[in-house]
Amino acid sequence: MNSTDLAFASALEQARLIRTGQISPLELTQVYLDRIDRLNPKLGSYFYINRDRAIADAKQKTEHLTTADPDRLPPFFGVPTAIKDLNNVAELPCSFGVAALRDQVSTYDDAVVARMKAAGFTILGKTATSQLGMFPYSEPPGFPAARNPWNLDYTPGGSSGGAAAAVAAGLCAIAQGSDGGGSIRGPAACCGAIGLKPSRGRVSYAPVGDALSGLATNGPIARTVADAAALLDVISGYLTGDPYWLPDSEPSFLTCATSNAVKPLRIGFTTAIPPMGEAAPPCQKAVLETVKHLETLGHPVEEVRPDFSELVEPFIAVWQTAATVGGIPEAALEPMNQWFARRANGVTAGQYLQAVGKMQVVARQIVSVLDPFDLFVTPVFLHPTIRVGEWADLSPEETLAKMVSWIAPCAPFNATGQPAIALPAGIDDGLPVGVQLVGRPAGESTLLAIAAQLEAEFPWGDRRPPLA
Repeated sequence: MNSTDLAFASALEQARLIRTGQISPLELTQVYLDRIDRLNPKLGSYFYINRDRAIADAKQKTEHLTTADPDRLPPFFGVPTAIKDLNNVAELPCSFGVAALRDQVSTYDDAVVARMKAAGFTILGKTATSQLGMFPYSEPPGFPAARNPWNLDYTPGGSSGGAAAAVAAGLCAIAQGSDGGGSIRGPAACCGAIGLKPSRGRVSYAPVGDALSGLATNGPIARTVADAAALLDVISGYLTGDPYWLPDSEPSFLTCATSNAVKPLRIGFTTAIPPMGEAAPPCQKAVLETVKHLETLGHPVEEVRPDFSELVEPFIAVWQTAATVGGIPEAALEPMNQWFARRANGVTAGQYLQAVGKMQVVARQIVSVLDPFDLFVTPVFLHPTIRVGEWADLSPEETLAKMVSWIAPCAPFNATGQPAIALPAGIDDGLPVGVQLVGRPAGESTLLAIAAQLEAEFPWGDRRPPLA
């Protein structure tokens, strides 16, 4: 296997190669560091490269293999990965996409990071994000813009844009992202990867107790469904004091994704998101072709059009507070986030709680409308990927309207807390287009099983951007 093929091997396959002695953790880490050196200056997918610590960690793991029992190794022992720069990794910088904080070094690991370290991962670096994770593109002032490996003129999405670009370009096999309104699913769709937003309560947000009243969660970005499932197994589970939690999956998510046992499911779909309207033709096509495939696989499908109109106002009222919760001085923020911060600071505690309450009522109504269905299929975004800097000259009001319209299919399921996965669904004009599958509350097992069924019928894992 040459170095490029090795870089594009699945994370589970890389773990197998390490356990069987066909490659060492150090050799694999060096493959990725060499690719990062060559491609990251063009992509901007990493804010920070953890070169010295990654090599030291990989050397230690390589030495450990000389005496270790391969059957007792953690599941991803020696596999390189990347962490989004909204998450703390002890002894590494964490900027949150704020240039003034680029030298701020974390003193602890977020829970999701600690669990990934315990699973054996070696951390290559911190991936690019939008400032404070607020935008569906990853171009914070003071950092190179993250770019799409399929076409460098276009964004890889946001806020987990660096993670998705790195996975798609073979700069890591799997990466951690976070999603408060589409920030895993959108970048995955833009880059032709798989992005899973878990159910609310599936993945602990420790050491903090909550993120945006339950809108946000951590999750995997990968090139195969099995990899995404295996990483979800690693990062899932209750930690003391979590405000929301779900029981551990039994059987494991990886088992569900690889069992090939999917009973016929009742599937709903839509190509429109009221009040924003119909998706652009390439995004409509992705949905219609996907439901056609599902019907061929024996699943009855039915069009359904929930109305998400009442969710827009309270969602924005809650979401905009992310510009203020970190206590970062307004002067350090980009103009759009300064605008958000001023708006959020003008909202009383009572008004915020009213917005949370209204959002929860509407979310309950959405779940009720979708209750007859085992799965709901939508576009990921309402139109294809935008160019880097495409909205840079717009006013904050205009930018917000553009963002709300583009990401409209994603945000409702942050409000409902349902699991949702973005899958590759084709190429349009040289750029990937994705489709979103939404599961029942706490229904990742079924969601991953049906995603794996689609993957087996229409494999997309061998697609590589020309840059790679």
